[in-house]
Amino acid sequence: MLSIAVLASFVTFLDGSVINVALPAIEKELGGGITTQQWVVDAYAITLGTLILLAGSLSDTFGRWVVLKAGLYGFAVTSVLIALAPTAESLVILRGAQGIAGALLVPSSLAIIIATFRGAPQAKAIGTWTGWTSAAFLVGPLLGGLFVDYLNWRLVFAINIIPIAVTLVLIARLGEKNVRPEGGGIDWFGAVLGIVGLGGPVFALIEQANFGWSSPAIYLPFVLGLIALLAFILRQRTTRHPMVPLGLFSVRNFSVGNVSTTLVYGALSLGGFIVTVFLQQVGGFSATAAGLAFLPMTLISIALSSFFGALAGKYGPRLFMGLGPIVGGIGYLLMLGIGDDVNYWTQVFPGVVVFALGLTMTVAPLTSAILGSISPEQSGIGSAINNAISRIAGLIAIAFVGVIVGSQFTVDSFHRGLLVTAVLLILGGIVSLIGISNPVHEKVPEKK
Repeated sequence: MLSIAVLASFVTFLDGSVINVALPAIEKELGGGITTQQWVVDAYAITLGTLILLAGSLSDTFGRWVVLKAGLYGFAVTSVLIALAPTAESLVILRGAQGIAGALLVPSSLAIIIATFRGAPQAKAIGTWTGWTSAAFLVGPLLGGLFVDYLNWRLVFAINIIPIAVTLVLIARLGEKNVRPEGGGIDWFGAVLGIVGLGGPVFALIEQANFGWSSPAIYLPFVLGLIALLAFILRQRTTRHPMVPLGLFSVRNFSVGNVSTTLVYGALSLGGFIVTVFLQQVGGFSATAAGLAFLPMTLISIALSSFFGALAGKYGPRLFMGLGPIVGGIGYLLMLGIGDDVNYWTQVFPGVVVFALGLTMTVAPLTSAILGSISPEQSGIGSAINNAISRIAGLIAIAFVGVIVGSQFTVDSFHRGLLVTAVLLILGGIVSLIGISNPVHEKVPEKK
């Protein structure tokens, strides 16, 4: 059961990070310049981030197993088509479709864990899940660099077929019957409002550098998105089948945990982006070498996530959620010694190790605290909300790279990015230390 949940989510996290180092090769073959490079990344991120909420409702309405299998088949088909994409335009469209399939996988896989395990075993299982999915996110740049430098960027997507096939075989052998909860339903109008409310502002933040805020192509989606987002929130108070049950946010650990998620995952996306780009553009690292720079994060995450998840289950998540981001922030502060001539072992490696330790301390307890505070029947939408928040936090953080760093990377601008990343992490830790209750006793009443 746990292996299925891990494998199902692994590919979505992998494809979210593997693409960055492959962008120059894609642009060289298919053309389109920087615009193509942006949309190859953003088409996947926007559809995945905005549709996770709908996917959570689908999971809780039609059953976790049927939604999970639909996502797996969809991800397999789109991965093959992307590997065969003849033009930049078709690649962008297919990346958006792949994000839709990916949105079906994450909430369903986490919901399976929440429904199967409770208490300390649940925390340990979540630790294992977060360890491997975080490893997928972290190993992506390394894998992408190896494929680009020694094989072909198209194989980055074709390789998805292997873990998907293994997952489908495991599901067939398990023989688990899909259970469709009674009285379920989907607020389709609310789903549209949610997609527009999230997609509009995200589109504007990403494209404003190309068109400017005075362009109708920017301010209209931004304003309409904000209006739709407000209408979405109002809709959730009255609809019979809310996509986001607002009562969830009356649970202290759920609401505080999602604030911490915003800060920590915004920092994670921002820090990973600026370090990877700086090492290549200023430090002269190859794509593979830039990926290898983060290998310690992968190893530490795999080795210790389950351990910290078990400790959080035994002693509670508050201390780990508080100290973990602060330790991670210290790791980024250690990288302030990086200059024009980059020495990996003395300037990069110590900070990467310290950050990796802090991140590993944080992720499993964070997920456990948020999802362990709500009822199993709402675990699908709970995980969907948390994942949507983490994705959108990353999108917004990347959208602000130009404001933080400027038009090009220099040592000074890179240091500004490191400081902002460290501040976000430390704030995430402070929020958790102040707001997370330990142990968790709060529960949201089950849906009638």
